[in-house]
Amino acid sequence: MVKHEAQTDLWVLGLLQAAHIELSYQGAEIPAIDQALKTASKADTGRAGRPEFVGVVRDFVLVIENKADSAFHAHREQGKLSEDTASKQAYAVNGALHYARHILEHTTYKKAFAIGVSGDQKHHRISPVFLDTSLRACELPEVETFISFNEENIELYYRREVLKEKDTQQKSTTEILKDAETLHDMLWKGGLTNQEKPLVVSGILLALNEERFKGFSTEDLTGDTVKSDGQKIYEAISYNLDRANAPSTKKDKLLAQFAVIRDNRKINDKDPKSQRTLLREYTEFLKNSIHHSIRYTPSADDYLGLFYGEFMAYAGKDGQELGIVLTPKHITELFCQLADLRPTDRVLDPCCGTGGFLIAAMHSMLQQTSDPEQQRAIRKEQLMGIELQDYMFTIATTNMILRGDGKSNLQNYDFLTRPPEDIQRELHCTVGMMNPPYSQGSKQDPDKYEIAFTERLLDALCVEARALVIIPQSAVTGKTLYEKNIKRSILSRHTLEGVITLNKETFYNVGTNPCIALFTAGVPHPKGKLCKFINFEDDGYVTAKHIGLVDDGSASDKRQHLLDVWHNRVQGQSKFCIETTIAPDDEWLHSFYYFNDELPSEEVFRKTVADYLTFQVNMITHGRGYLFEERGASDTPPSLNLPADGL
Repeated sequence: MVKHEAQTDLWVLGLLQAAHIELSYQGAEIPAIDQALKTASKADTGRAGRPEFVGVVRDFVLVIENKADSAFHAHREQGKLSEDTASKQAYAVNGALHYARHILEHTTYKKAFAIGVSGDQKHHRISPVFLDTSLRACELPEVETFISFNEENIELYYRREVLKEKDTQQKSTTEILKDAETLHDMLWKGGLTNQEKPLVVSGILLALNEERFKGFSTEDLTGDTVKSDGQKIYEAISYNLDRANAPSTKKDKLLAQFAVIRDNRKINDKDPKSQRTLLREYTEFLKNSIHHSIRYTPSADDYLGLFYGEFMAYAGKDGQELGIVLTPKHITELFCQLADLRPTDRVLDPCCGTGGFLIAAMHSMLQQTSDPEQQRAIRKEQLMGIELQDYMFTIATTNMILRGDGKSNLQNYDFLTRPPEDIQRELHCTVGMMNPPYSQGSKQDPDKYEIAFTERLLDALCVEARALVIIPQSAVTGKTLYEKNIKRSILSRHTLEGVITLNKETFYNVGTNPCIALFTAGVPHPKGKLCKFINFEDDGYVTAKHIGLVDDGSASDKRQHLLDVWHNRVQGQSKFCIETTIAPDDEWLHSFYYFNDELPSEEVFRKTVADYLTFQVNMITHGRGYLFEERGASDTPPSLNLPADGL
């Protein structure tokens, strides 16, 4: 038992390290807590007691007690955690609660999380309990990891799970979408097309960038008939592109897209009543609602992507006629974590859309270094994007420039038209991220199958580069002979690391069942290679009306568990993760390889039997006992006299 307890301690220590939490083991480095533990015996003898792990994160005491056997996880009487000596000594949650309560009673600390852990890395339970100076225990939902209790997350976890406050991130998303709704109504007055709306927004944001250089001011937008507001904004855009060191050919292409701001009469004409132009109204709104957030708040948010998606939704479209499905922020961030992105990487997105993956990658890489030269190199030299659609290319370029990307290494052409080996030699990218156009491939145009895009990306990356694509699940099942052949071709030159099945609502209101496929480029798939297939449909996100996906409070914890399993820090249960060899003709999905190897608990077995017996009695009392009669294989069922409502 002692050996098993030690193994559990080591496993829990690994989880704490993965969550970046430092606690003391079987003691306390904080003098006040150390003094309190000298009288914290579980037997209430006044002698010392030592929890497995204890410490302080922000102003919260954390106490963790472990048991190797999940049978000793928690003990309750009449629905409450027992506090007798035997329960405190034998059960993890009860023991952790005892120590946390004793520390609060004998120190000046006011809040604590007592956490009971039992089992091993494959089959385990982690149960947090909150208590404050009232010493009343508030049991909280079980978690998979300790990520919610680190320095960055614990305050949010406390407000959300204990105080039941609304998630501040959800408020932020709601506010952004509300701004987009308001702005859409304003843009509608100008008679702008669906493509022109996001271009006008992008151009104004670039012009606002010039305010700090005194080259532009909202107050200059007076509706002058000699030099229109649109001309002033257009010139400010040109100045800002010069500051971003945009090459002349790229600058000309971008300015051609922004010409709508200068040339559209309706948004440049002064309203007789307000004596203001619509462009003045747009500019003031964007300055107050979003410009500061984009320019001065470091984050992975793709604000322009959110606005674009909202505009398309109001138009009764979402870009699907072009296969455009914008990637949510929590997925772009997950890509960076799955790829174990490093500040020395060079990242390629060959279907970059509004730049969501590149923004997330930039944010992730910048956070990992404080060296100004390395940060400059990340912005100017290590983020590569390709986009076919002119207006999307313009939005993406604006997005990157607003984030301080310098000259922005985005290119405007069709990724499929250039030989991948040329792209490989030119860009030398070590990480590829892609959300390709959906549902564009056909027998007549097979190069546009999502799995064909995937192969093209892999061929365009350096040897041993990491590649991640989010594609429909049908792309990895091989629904056509052509797609099956592509899967075979991929394995002949590249390695499949695994596939993660995602929440069906990941792309809100789109109707695509997505997955993430992960590869190592340029290395033929080894015959005995074990791939990971993960079911991450329960990702902690739920749909909220008029908002889309929102965190139900468990997303961070579930994502951390996914990362722990993917990076081999813990072993997932088979219902979550299967590791297996593959064949090209296999459906590369968890559901294809999974079989239920979990033995049912006695409670589940009893309930199943009871449900069956109830069903049997119900059928017999309704004259359908024939359903349970034994008959030979050649027997035919008797003629039935069914009631009017049938079966």
